[in-house]
Amino acid sequence: MENITLVFTFIVFLLAFGLFLGAIFKFLEYAFGLVFGKPLFVHFCPFPKKISPEALQFLKTQFPFYVRLSDKEKVYFEHRVACFLDKYEFVSREGFVITEEVKVHVVATLAMLSFGMREYLSDVFDRIIIYPSIYFSRITKQYHKGEFNPNTKTVVFSWEDFQKGFDISSDNLNLGIHEFAHVLHHHGLESSDSSAVLFSRMYKIINEEVSDVVFREQLIQSNYFRIYAFTNQFEFLAVILEHYFETPLEFEKRFPHLYKNVSLMLNMN
Repeated sequence: MENITLVFTFIVFLLAFGLFLGAIFKFLEYAFGLVFGKPLFVHFCPFPKKISPEALQFLKTQFPFYVRLSDKEKVYFEHRVACFLDKYEFVSREGFVITEEVKVHVVATLAMLSFGMREYLSDVFDRIIIYPSIYFSRITKQYHKGEFNPNTKTVVFSWEDFQKGFDISSDNLNLGIHEFAHVLHHHGLESSDSSAVLFSRMYKIINEEVSDVVFREQLIQSNYFRIYAFTNQFEFLAVILEHYFETPLEFEKRFPHLYKNVSLMLNMN
């Protein structure tokens, strides 16, 4: 009986000590984020998940973001792709055939946008629905190319239009980036993890900057961002992320301070 009591006491001590260490880490990370505007660390996976040879071949030949990564970063990227494939459900509509390549292309887009964030598995959606082309929404009673619906926790794409976003890589129109930008935005508003907090903090600064009448007029008059960006703050974020990934050099040249803040928001170089 005495031995059982000792074991129980030791287990309670370990749990309490673990909670104490966790609280210390959260405090240190919060302080680090306040000072440096980024997480204490981003990637940590001692046992990274592997993806299929077909998925790896796609990334190597069809996804430039992955190709530009270092060997170590590629392992992290593959791990995240594998985690996304495990977590999110894919649903076909109107007879569209969802292949391995389709799945990898979709989740690799999300992995690209969230690669600078430590907490990357978002719970604001759990399904990805894919139509072959433009579709009619029973909710909005309109035709759509894609959408993110936080109420149904669903991201929807027209595959034809998703592909067009990557086929033409410099027109700043990318459906995958656009809709997943809405996911990141919603995650930042709803979640309290360190990545969401840092994202929201920088987005607030960006929003305040863009709300300045003079600067806003400069953005509009530049004709760089399409006018749809100024519909509301959600669409503006989605549009500037399309520009950030498709024409980063021009973005940085035209609006260096805004570009820098977007980089800080995504924790990307």
